[in-house]
Amino acid sequence: MADETNGAAQEAAAPPAMKIVNQYIRDMSFENIAAQKNLGGDLKPEVNVQVNLDANKKSDNGYEVALKLNVSAKSGEQAVFMLEIDYAGLFTIENVPEEQLHPFLMIECPRMMFPFVRQIARNTTADGGFPPLNIDNIDFMQLYRGELMRRQQEAAAETPAN
Repeated sequence: MADETNGAAQEAAAPPAMKIVNQYIRDMSFENIAAQKNLGGDLKPEVNVQVNLDANKKSDNGYEVALKLNVSAKSGEQAVFMLEIDYAGLFTIENVPEEQLHPFLMIECPRMMFPFVRQIARNTTADGGFPPLNIDNIDFMQLYRGELMRRQQEAAAETPAN
């Protein structure tokens, strides 16, 4: 009996575990608009980076997390290049309480994938004829909190006043 109680206590106290099963590019597109329009080489583009996240359950404790990166570069009003990367990872996650699973998927999993996405963006822009793009670190916790606040504000705006 003591062994059963001890086993249950150890299982309940087991730390969260994440295993990356696989990572892959689901879709990618790069357009060198400057070359297509023969804009010349002295461009100093302003770069805009947007990040979107998504997660789907694949099995009992298996999840696919997608990190979508959209990068647009403009020089004045003229588009210079566009890069879109849809990168995904398959994760096995254990010992994470249900109420903490969504933040775990949207913060920790993208944090693990981001260095690979950053390297792909760097190599793609360099191979596309531009200086390598060094994307700043992304605070996925801040991104998650911002999305929660945006959804709360949307819900409050949709709630009719009494």
